[in-house]
Amino acid sequence: LDFDEQGMEEAGSEDSEERQSGVSENAPAPEEISDDATLSTTEGIDIDLTSISSTMVYSEVYNMMMTPEEYIGKTVKMSGAYATYHDDATGNDYYACIIQDATACCTQGMEFVLADGNYPTETGTEVTVSGVFDTYTEGDSMYCTLRDAKLC
Repeated sequence: LDFDEQGMEEAGSEDSEERQSGVSENAPAPEEISDDATLSTTEGIDIDLTSISSTMVYSEVYNMMMTPEEYIGKTVKMSGAYATYHDDATGNDYYACIIQDATACCTQGMEFVLADGNYPTETGTEVTVSGVFDTYTEGDSMYCTLRDAKLC
C-alpha cells in the first residue's frame, strides 16, 4: 500500500477526534515503580524477594539464574517451599527454596547452604532464607547458591 503524508495527516486528525483513550477520567493515576523496587527496607538485605509479588519474585529469580554476575555478593532474602536433593553419584546433599510464578505452573529454585547446618527435616514446608548470592562450578556446570544462609 502507498500512503502520502497529506493523506496520513488528514486521517490522523479525523481519527483523533473520534477515538477515545479507553481510560476513565476518574481512574486513579498509576503508581510509580522505582528502579529499586526489589531493594529491601530491611537493613543488611540487598534484595528482599519476600516484599514483592509472586510474579516479580519469579522474574527476579529467573534474572539471577540468567545473569548471575549482576547479583554475586548481594544478600538475598526469599520465601518458598523447602526442598532437598541427594545426588547418589557424588554423595552430596543439596537444599533449595522453591518459588512458583503467580499461576503456579512454573517453578524456580534457589539453592542455599546454611551457615549453622541445621536444615529443616520436612520437605515442602514454607521457609524464609537469606544469604549471600554466589555461584560455583561442579563438573561442567555452573550453579547459583545462597552462601552463609540462615533461616529467618
